[in-house]
Amino acid sequence: MKLAYVTLQGRGRTDALIAAVADRLQADGLRLAGTVQSNIERPDRRKCDMDLILLPHGPVIRISEDRGDLARGCMLDSGALEQSVMTVQQRLSGADILIVNKFGKREAEGKGLVPVIGDAVDLGLPVLVGVNGLNLAAFLAFAGEEATALPTDVASVVQWCRHSVVALTA
Repeated sequence: MKLAYVTLQGRGRTDALIAAVADRLQADGLRLAGTVQSNIERPDRRKCDMDLILLPHGPVIRISEDRGDLARGCMLDSGALEQSVMTVQQRLSGADILIVNKFGKREAEGKGLVPVIGDAVDLGLPVLVGVNGLNLAAFLAFAGEEATALPTDVASVVQWCRHSVVALTA
């Protein structure tokens, strides 16, 4: 099984790394399925808006709820996330690799993109996952000893992805 993850400290850094890797892989002609997240800062809000780009070419789905600047707690729109999951699931069969921007709270609960990760593994597809520090223990419990921690630079992650796809087709 080819399952790898990256974790970076700092808001949005893992998202930026995953997005850069996806861009490089698409430029190489690899067929991607999965998600890339962009965070949109607004001057009138403490929290950013979160958009998922569904690979390979969209659509873009807003997965955060605007509950006002004083809102506390999670702003995730679970319905929008589940809509994204269904689309990604449908795209797995034509993909060379699955990229999941974040193993977050929903995934730590066994929901979100967890079933898609499992299906990709069952299909023998390489899987790259971004994991935030808060959910690293849950990810490792989910993945077991099968997960490989990757260095946190774009070139190393792209190299792992390319090698994993080539190994799959060899």
